[in-house]
Amino acid sequence: MNKVSFRNDILPLKNQLYRLALRITQNNADAEDIVQETLLKVWKLRERWDSLDSIEAFCMTVCRNLSLDHLRHMENRLESLDDTPIERPDHQANPFEDTVRRNQMELIRQIIDSLPEKLRTCIQLRDIEGKPYKEIAAIMEITEEQVKVNIFRARQAIREKWSRITPS
Repeated sequence: MNKVSFRNDILPLKNQLYRLALRITQNNADAEDIVQETLLKVWKLRERWDSLDSIEAFCMTVCRNLSLDHLRHMENRLESLDDTPIERPDHQANPFEDTVRRNQMELIRQIIDSLPEKLRTCIQLRDIEGKPYKEIAAIMEITEEQVKVNIFRARQAIREKWSRITPS
């Protein structure tokens, strides 16, 4: 079994941890604080690293739990993700197409943000982070079947809300 290195195995996860914390808390500053707290907590538990099946799943679980704890202790602030650019500019598109694409991405972001926490987190981990069902189940401490159900419900809700918002 390989030795786990904080610098090589854990620190590179900080962007994924940030995106997960941001999706749950919907607040940039809170997400940054949670990532720092996650890294500190994982460091303090370093004697357990070599016995873990997946250090990534462990870190994501710690981050998710800290994010949920934060929500329980603070009012859920519904700030938008406007100041977190995700899409990259397509230099071949014209300004009108860029504007349409940005507006569509913002609508999708708002729809995802309006989902219940479990559905929102499942979509984040599966469709945005590309995590396998098994890892999502471990992170969220639910069964793989429940992960699949949550993703199905989230996608269905997104489709329904999208069809109500956009003209056919």
